[in-house]
Amino acid sequence: MHYPKLPDYITGLPESHSLRVYFEENEFIKRLLVELQMSPPHQDFQKFVNVFNHVCEIEKRYARKENQLFPYLEKRGWFGPSQGMWSFHDSIRDILRTIRGQIDNKEIKSLSESVRLLIENMHHMIHVEENRLFPNALQLLQPEDWAAMTTGDEEIGWVDRDRRATTAPATESIAERSQTAAVEFPDVSKLKMDEGVLNLEQINLILKFLPVDVTFVDENDKVAFYNRGEERVFPRSAGVIGREVRFCHPPKSVDTVLRILEEFKAGRKDEAEFWIQFKGRTIHIRYFAVRDKEKKYKGVLEMSQDITDIQKIQGEKRLLSWDQ
Repeated sequence: MHYPKLPDYITGLPESHSLRVYFEENEFIKRLLVELQMSPPHQDFQKFVNVFNHVCEIEKRYARKENQLFPYLEKRGWFGPSQGMWSFHDSIRDILRTIRGQIDNKEIKSLSESVRLLIENMHHMIHVEENRLFPNALQLLQPEDWAAMTTGDEEIGWVDRDRRATTAPATESIAERSQTAAVEFPDVSKLKMDEGVLNLEQINLILKFLPVDVTFVDENDKVAFYNRGEERVFPRSAGVIGREVRFCHPPKSVDTVLRILEEFKAGRKDEAEFWIQFKGRTIHIRYFAVRDKEKKYKGVLEMSQDITDIQKIQGEKRLLSWDQ
């Protein structure tokens, strides 16, 4: 199968430009889909599984679009991708989950049709991206938008596992660059907490090493904070700061999110919880209404935790087991 070269207006962009990266990544995805199509499961099942596992890296691309590109488009007044295209992402994710189940159950006969459907949908997504989403984004977004996007793109990652960022200085960490680009912290050496005193570095470190994803949405329904842990359950990047929370969730979940906010603001509820299966892991998600001393609503705290291994705990463990 032959694919055209990158458009001239793309090859003219810097190598590190997010839009050029998206186009080059699409060429990689197209080759990956050809490889998937040429690796039927009934001939070499393990090879098929290996290629499919790589195709599943498409989640990083969709996460970049949802958490990086879409927020900047919203800031420039285009909300369509956050609503329509995100739903299509979820449709492809559903197909990937179906194939994963068929692989686990060795349903060889069913795999061929599912793979055909996957390839068809992913090609359609590429077509919409290259002919509508990306050209419009190039017209709408400003150079500072693309520059700010680079850091978050690197943090989430790419489908091509060998790709490396080409712009950020090696001596500066992702967290340092994101902090500089997104938020200017006040010059306060110590903060008096309800219990004890911490400085900003200690607060950041505590939240970074907390084994739970934390996101805070303020009373105006805008994302104000998320913790930057090494092993986040759900991807986040600096582009989400200041974004209206209803655009931070898949369209099929928006009504539930809005209902939670409504109940919290009205004071009728203070907590909501869910648990889901995500990438073979059990994820516990909780929302807490945040109120001040006068019980006035100040926002909502979202906490997500992988509890898969916690669920397996039995009996007691009272001794240190480092040396065993």
